[in-house]
Amino acid sequence: MSAFGPVSGNLLLARLPREDRRLIEAHLERVPFEAGALLNGAGAAIDGFYFPEGGVASLHDVLESGARVGLGIVGREGFTGWEVLLGTQYARHEAMVGISGQTALRIAPDRLLEACGESPTLRAMLLRFVQTFLTQMGRTIVSNLNDPAESRLARWLLMNHDRIEGDAIAITHSQIGVMLGVRRATVTDALHILEGNHLIRSTRGQICIRDREGLKRMAGESYGPPEAEYRHLLAPFGKDPG
Repeated sequence: MSAFGPVSGNLLLARLPREDRRLIEAHLERVPFEAGALLNGAGAAIDGFYFPEGGVASLHDVLESGARVGLGIVGREGFTGWEVLLGTQYARHEAMVGISGQTALRIAPDRLLEACGESPTLRAMLLRFVQTFLTQMGRTIVSNLNDPAESRLARWLLMNHDRIEGDAIAITHSQIGVMLGVRRATVTDALHILEGNHLIRSTRGQICIRDREGLKRMAGESYGPPEAEYRHLLAPFGKDPG
């Protein structure tokens, strides 16, 4: 692999100091990142960190019934498998690709942990991302408790919009239902509300963002703080200035 070329698609890796990138770049493997691919299974050993170069991975809590509830999403701003950095070998949550992004960069846990042992700055940078993701999860809890489905949908669409190129999000009603923790009929009603306010255009398998500012007003306080924290701690991110 060439020096730095392989990491250019992931914002977090691209932000690393040159010395830290040199510690890991020889161990990075570019792999497909296609919708439906399971990155880590809930309760299973984590066999790799995945740094998306595009697309979006969704993290789910898997209940005993087999039902999935969305907890958060990760795109090219971060990585999955971060539980290993906190001292466990097993994934508490399922990580699955929700929106295809062609490729991700994968590294074995022992290789990344070894590099973190050599470089406190690398470990600190990765843990900063973990902090922003935990902030995102916290806002998910608050939004699920306080917001109507259309506001939660607006937030979720904005989050995905930040992580893709363009304005068209390739997603199904079923995927939205998992991430919002609601029935398909509720998803349909929420989409109708957003369409009625000319905020989106929804077709089969795709949602096009028409009015981002309107979506932000609909989402309210549920959207913004985790994104601002990422920009403060790590790097420019998303489709909003600042």
